[in-house]
Parts: sequence; structure tokens; C-alpha cells
Amino acid sequence: MIGIRFSEYIPGSEGGNPFENLLKMFLQLLTITSGDISEALNWLTQLDNKYGLTNNEYGMGDFIQELKDKNYIEENEEGTVFILTAKGEQSIRRQSLEEIFGKLKKTNKGNHRTPYSGPGDESTSERREYYFGDAMEQIDVTGSIKNAQINHGIDDFKLTEDDLEVEERDLKAITSTVLMIDISHSMILYGEDRITPAKKVAMALSELITTKYPKDTLDIIVFGNDAWPIEIKDLPYLQVGPYHTNTVAGIELSMDILRRRKTSNKQIFMVTDGKPTCLKEGAKYYKNSFGLDRKIVNKTLDQAAKCRRVGISITTFMIAKDPYLQQFVREFTKTNNGRAFYSSLTGLGDYIFEDYIRNRRKRLK
Repeated sequence: MIGIRFSEYIPGSEGGNPFENLLKMFLQLLTITSGDISEALNWLTQLDNKYGLTNNEYGMGDFIQELKDKNYIEENEEGTVFILTAKGEQSIRRQSLEEIFGKLKKTNKGNHRTPYSGPGDESTSERREYYFGDAMEQIDVTGSIKNAQINHGIDDFKLTEDDLEVEERDLKAITSTVLMIDISHSMILYGEDRITPAKKVAMALSELITTKYPKDTLDIIVFGNDAWPIEIKDLPYLQVGPYHTNTVAGIELSMDILRRRKTSNKQIFMVTDGKPTCLKEGAKYYKNSFGLDRKIVNKTLDQAAKCRRVGISITTFMIAKDPYLQQFVREFTKTNNGRAFYSSLTGLGDYIFEDYIRNRRKRLK
């Protein structure tokens, strides 16, 4: 019989791996629950009861046991609660990378390309004359011999310095980045979860840099009333606190970190709702959550200007839509001579990825 027979599509009927399907959902839930395995498994069980994610042959108990067997989770010393293993933490970061940076092209792998020629690994089509100090491996042997034949003839063949031809190579830039994440209470106000997308982006960016650009450096700091650095392994457990937004403290800490980096390209990525509301004066905090306090705003703009003077570019990823906050971000960006993106929660990762790749193709000054 010639033709195509159509039948009802039943998800999972093609024999997919039930563990892998459940693992993807489990890792997503872990990000939302800030690494609370019990809560994530409870939510997954509720989804299973409602949508029939498992069957008689493979149930939630089998999934939990396989998580332990494959070293994604383990019990604590008392045997009372589950904790994530290093493999589990990396799996969350890797899934975030695949979700957000899935458009990564093979040509972007390795160190960062720039518009400039210089010492690098990849040859270009451009050729130039030899200058003292050029590496031997850059000499185009074929082109140099051809020049010698043209200049001196075949009968009296000789190769001189003037005959040498050098192939240009892409100069590879090394970039030091500090990612600032706002963990003030406003990141979850009005029922809008802004911290989960910020965590996903941070985990994806950290996995991208550590696996594909290992010569780059990435430091992650969080800022509320104060600012402090966190490790990459701490990202899944990041939570919003009862904090105001001390943007000044975050920028000061970022500058301190970048001063210790020996790279020429230095930048700050700041993910925030855009409203600084706090300063630390000695041992006390000056706070004002109503509108934009000029005292706080001016201190924040001062820090932006300091970054510009030392060559640190600040890119602000704004995840709030209030016009007066966007106006402040524009003023902040102009003062730093940086960039700003007004992103929805779903588009945040695309913006950061594109800007990170773009910045590595030029030398920041």
C-alpha cells in the first residue's frame, strides 16, 4: 500500500529514556527551589500525579534510586536529607548552558576573536613583510620561497630577510568578567520571579567560560544591603533576601576584584531591576525605597564614572519596565560609557550571550 498512515501521537511512546526525561524537569525545579531537593522531588511527584510522567514499569522511587546510583544526589551524614553532589551541581549549570546558549556556533569555540591581528592560533588570509621579532612559525614558507625566486632567480637562488613573508593571525583576547546579581527583595516583588532567570544565566555563563574559554576569568558577586563574592558551586542555592539594593557596594567590590586581574579587558555585567536604594555609611545603612533618592543615585553615578576612568565597562541588564528606572539606567550607562539592555525575563540569556561574545571581539579601553 502506497501512502502514509497517521496515528495519534503519544509522548514517550517512541521509547525515550524515562530517567533523562525526568532529570531535565528535576534540574529545572532545583533551580527554582534554590537547590532544595526535597521540595523539587515533591513538586515533581505532584506533576507525575497530574500528568502521568511515570508508569508501572518506572516510578518515582526508581528515579530517586537512579539519582543516587548515578551520583547526582547523596544522603547527608545523618541520612536524613538529600544533598546535591558536585556532578549534580555541574549538571544544573550544563543544562542552563544548553537552554540559554544553545545557539552557540562552532566558530565561537576557543579563545575570543578580535578585529586585530597579532599573536594567536588561527591564521588569516592576510600576508605582510617580515619584521624583527616575528615568530618563526608565522613565516609563510611557500610564499617566502616564491618571493626569493622572483627576486633572485632560480640559477642564483637565495633567501634573504627581504623575501620573507609572514601570515597574519587573529589576536586572541583574554577577558576578565564580574557578574553582579541583584538579590534584593524587589527581585521577587509583585509575584514576578526575577531571580530564577538571573541564576540560570549566571550558571550558563559560568559553564560557558570554564569549558569553552578557560583562559578567561569569571567572578560572581551578589549584592543586597552589602556585596559579597560567591563560588560557582553556590549558584543553584542562591536566594533573594530581605535586602535593599546597594549598587555602590557591588561596583566597589567588582572594581577591587578586577584590579587584581592582569588582563587588559575588564568588564562588569550587572543583572538588576535598576533601582539603587541603599548606601553604607560607616557601620550604618542609609536606605530609601521610595523613588530615586538623589543621594544614593549620585553615589552610584560616581562609581560608574570611576569604572570608566580605569577602563572597566559596565553592561546593565535591566529586568524591570518602569520608565523612571529606565531613565536612571540610561543616565548610569552614559556616565560609564557602557551599555544597557532592557530585557524580558525570557530574553535575558540571549542578551548576555550576544554581548559577551561581542565584547571579546574588541579591546575594551
